[in-house]
Amino acid sequence: MTGTPLRLRPGLRVLPRGGDALQVGLDPRWAVVLDGLDQAEVALWSRVDDTTDLAALAAAAPRAGVDAVRTRAAVAALHAAGLVRADPPRSRLVRGPTAADAAAWSVLRGDGEGEDVVAARARAVVGVVGLGPTGAGLSRLLAAAGVGTLLLDDDAPVRSVDVAAGAHRWSDVGTPRATALRRALRDAAPGVRVDGDADPDVVVVVERDAADPARAALLTSSGVPHLSVVVRATDALVGPCVRPGADPCLRCLDLHRTDADPAWPRLLAAATARPDSTAGGPAAPPGEVGVLAAACAALAAAQVLALLAGTVPLLCGATAELTVPDVVPRLRPWAPHPDCGCTQPPDVPGRPTTPGPAGTRHAGPGVEA
Repeated sequence: MTGTPLRLRPGLRVLPRGGDALQVGLDPRWAVVLDGLDQAEVALWSRVDDTTDLAALAAAAPRAGVDAVRTRAAVAALHAAGLVRADPPRSRLVRGPTAADAAAWSVLRGDGEGEDVVAARARAVVGVVGLGPTGAGLSRLLAAAGVGTLLLDDDAPVRSVDVAAGAHRWSDVGTPRATALRRALRDAAPGVRVDGDADPDVVVVVERDAADPARAALLTSSGVPHLSVVVRATDALVGPCVRPGADPCLRCLDLHRTDADPAWPRLLAAATARPDSTAGGPAAPPGEVGVLAAACAALAAAQVLALLAGTVPLLCGATAELTVPDVVPRLRPWAPHPDCGCTQPPDVPGRPTTPGPAGTRHAGPGVEA
C-alpha cells in the first residue's frame, strides 16, 4: 500500500460508538467496527472521511501520538473488508444527478469503479411499452439515471388521469403518450435519445390487469431480457425479471396460477383481450393510483439499472406485490414450471458480502440507521 493513495469508498463515514470503538459505515451489509482503540487513536480516526489519504494517515500517525503499525493494520483491515480503494490513476468525476449513483456503486462493486457503471448506462438501450403513469415515471427515472437510449411504445392519448404522480403534463392531454413523453424527456434529460431502431438490451412492459402471454412469448423467444409490470385497480405486480433461458418466464407463472385455479386461463384471456371497437368494447381502464405508480416505477427502474450493471436483479424468479394503501412490497418467489420447458435458472449466489478481517467485526443489523 506504500505510495498509493487509499481512501474510504465514497459516502462512508467514521462514526463514534462510544468508549474505545468507532464504526465505519452504517449499511449493515458491510459496516465495520474498529474497537480496542486508545484515546489518541479515536481522535485520529474521528477526523477521517472519504477524502482522507489513509496511507498518508498511517505515515503521519506518530506525530499524533498513535502507533503507526496499529494504524496500518487498521487500514489493511478496512481494505480487506472492501471499504477502502486505491485512488484511480485518473479523475473521471461524474457530475449531476448520477453522481450519487456512481458513489453508491463504488461501494457495491468490488473494484470500486462506480463511475464505470454510470458510464455504461449511456450505451444502454431500454424499451418501455405502456406509458401511463407507471411507464412514464419509469422512463423519467431511467433517463435521469443516464440511460442513453429509450425506445418508447404507446400511441394511446394522454388522459387527464395520466397526470397522476407527475407522469404527464396537463398540456399534453390528447397527445399520444409516446410523443408527449419524448418531448418531456428531451427537456428533463437532454442527453437521452428517444428515437431510433436500436436493439434493446432490456424491455419493460407495463400492462393493465394481466401480462399478455403472446407478447411475453415473443420476448422470450427473441432472447430479450424483460421485466413485467402489471398495474391493477388497488395493487400491482413488479416482476418477474426474465433473462430468457435463465429465469422462470411469464408462462411459468401462468401455469402455476392455473394449477392453483383452473379458471385462470379464461380469466387471463378476458383480462388481456383487446377491445373490439366495432362491438362496443369495454371502456378505457381507470387511471393508476399515483403513489402506487410512483412506487412501481422506482422499483422497476432499480431492477433495470441492476441488470445493466451486470448484477442479477432480485426480481429474477420473483414478483414484488404492492397493494394500496401502504404500497409496501411483498416478495413472492416463483420456480420454473415443469410443463413450461424454459431452462432451470442457474445457481445464482446471493448478494456479495465481505467477511470482517481480524481485528474488526461487522456491525450487523442492530446498527442499521
